Order: sequence, then C-alpha cells, then structure tokens
Amino acid sequence: MNTLLVLTNLPDRAAAERLADLVVTKNLAACVNILAPCRSVYRWKGAVQHDEEHPMLIKTTTERYAALEQALRAGHPYELPEIIALPIERGLPAYLDWVAAETRA
Repeated sequence: MNTLLVLTNLPDRAAAERLADLVVTKNLAACVNILAPCRSVYRWKGAVQHDEEHPMLIKTTTERYAALEQALRAGHPYELPEIIALPIERGLPAYLDWVAAETRA
C-alpha cells in the first residue's frame, strides 16, 4: 500500500480543525497536522492576494486518495483549494503500516 502526504491550506484554524476531524473520523486520513499560520502571496482572478492561511499535512494512502480529495473539496471554503499529494517513498515501516490500518474503508 502506498502512503501519501497531502497538503492543503485553510483560511482559519477553526476551518482546519473541522476538516481534519472530518477526514480522520471517516478514515480518509490517519493523521492531520495543522501547522502555524503562514502568509500566502498568490495571484487570483488577476489580482495579487496576501492572506494568512493554516497549512495542513494529511497522511493517507493512494487507495483512499480519491475519497479524501472529494471530502476536502466538499468541506473546503475556497472556490479552488490547493490539494497536492506527494508520495512518501520511505518511512518508518511501523508508522506506514499504522497509516494503512487507520485508513482502511
């Protein structure tokens, strides 16, 4: 089973916590880290934006990614949320086994 690290950003801590609770409760993620706020600078609809966001690090498997992405899109307040999945090539085998066990449907 392949493990993924999925990244997204939320506009505030409360929204991040709600989304984290949702995906962990539904076994779409084994663990979600909500990081300290950061400053994001990006172009949106022709204008440069400066916003505070709360990054999230979500651990899941390739088998659960499609359902996780769907839940993130449905629960995300942004019109076009950043959702990026990175493969985890190596890790502590027992931890990766735990991620797999916690995300079984």
